[in-house]
Amino acid sequence: MKDMKLNHYLFSISWPRILPSGIKNEYINEKGIKHYDNLINMLLENRITPIVTLYHWDLPQVLEEKYGGWQNASMANYFSDFANLCFERFGNRVKYWITFNNPWSVAVEGYETGEHAPGFKMRGTGAYNAAHNILKAHAMVWHTYDAQWRNKQKGMVGISLSADWGEPVDVTNQRDIEAAERYVQFYLGWFATPLFNGDYPQIMKDYVARKNAQQGLSSSRLPTFSPQEKSYMRGTCDFLGISHFTTRYITQKNFPSNSGNSYFTDRDLAELVDPRWPDPGSEWLYSVPWGFRRLLNFVKTQYGDPMIYVTGNGVSEKMMCTDLCDDWRMQYFRDYINEMLKAVKDGVNVKGYTAWSLLDKFEWDEGYSERFGMYYVDFGSKNKPRYPKASVQYYKRIISSNGFPNQREIESWKRKAMETCTSSNQLLAAARRKSKEHADMPKVWPVHDEV
Repeated sequence: MKDMKLNHYLFSISWPRILPSGIKNEYINEKGIKHYDNLINMLLENRITPIVTLYHWDLPQVLEEKYGGWQNASMANYFSDFANLCFERFGNRVKYWITFNNPWSVAVEGYETGEHAPGFKMRGTGAYNAAHNILKAHAMVWHTYDAQWRNKQKGMVGISLSADWGEPVDVTNQRDIEAAERYVQFYLGWFATPLFNGDYPQIMKDYVARKNAQQGLSSSRLPTFSPQEKSYMRGTCDFLGISHFTTRYITQKNFPSNSGNSYFTDRDLAELVDPRWPDPGSEWLYSVPWGFRRLLNFVKTQYGDPMIYVTGNGVSEKMMCTDLCDDWRMQYFRDYINEMLKAVKDGVNVKGYTAWSLLDKFEWDEGYSERFGMYYVDFGSKNKPRYPKASVQYYKRIISSNGFPNQREIESWKRKAMETCTSSNQLLAAARRKSKEHADMPKVWPVHDEV
């Protein structure tokens, strides 16, 4: 990080690492506290600002088994206690707090589709209930910080929301325009609108209610906030974190009432992609830079010009790819950062940008097969050595220039970056040959006289 001249580092604190049972008054793991103390201190010694996420999807297992996790409203109290402990122990050095990273995935993929932990398929209700409790938990943590710590520690509390952009397939077709609006409201607006305005987007309430009526349900599957809760929720974002990777074309699609309850069918839309869009890695991630600028402008107009931190933006590579000369990642960063800079010129209040990610890492249900890192990690080797990809040198130059000075300079960056990755490729290839030779050696097992 120091060599790359990064000025901030975004990481999460693991709730079960600090509180193994999830509950503050049962047991605090001081070794876990020490781990994060060391990390925060080391960052600050190297003039790198720590930005801390309190929840990046690791719920203590006990709370899932005993209470049903985010389906249970009591999670808000337990999470607030955990957050309060973090403020108490780390808040004298940490000034940027993110309560939740991408709660959309926690709700939808954890409790609707079952793709991610805890793997429930509670179609049409699970995601809405989880999101409702997550939003209440966020508001409680914001108020805890505001009341007990803000004056002393002078920090900020926000949330990081994942948001793809939705573009109408036909910009002259009103139904497509409305469908694209619904796509963004059911995605970003589901979480952002309650925090800025106190309630779910009207379009979301209308569409879920309509589906309920078609199916003869007496109560809404989308939970409601009481007047007190709306007031408590409104304005609980000191900044808005935006994690953005791709865009979809959207068109109107009517799902019949007998298609069953589902978050996806509630929206009455279909998502499409342009086959000409580059798709370097993950099946869901197409490179569509112009969507980024549109999304950022949408956030500005929709939520009253909030302070925005881009908390994640990057691209993966094909599963078996070991080429460290990642020209497609350099192109992705160049195109997306350029669109963000255009949004800044439009007047959008973007305060910072975080590339995703520093290292190859565990990619949820894809394991270690999809690589987002600027540093290649050799997971097959015991010591997990790291090798810089070309994007390391490229991104380093973007940071030092805080953007793009001119076309010739940028081409020179790319050329130099590609030269450095060639030697890294040779080192990696040599390490792999050595590893294979070791693996091919005959195994000699010890002989035991008795079993």
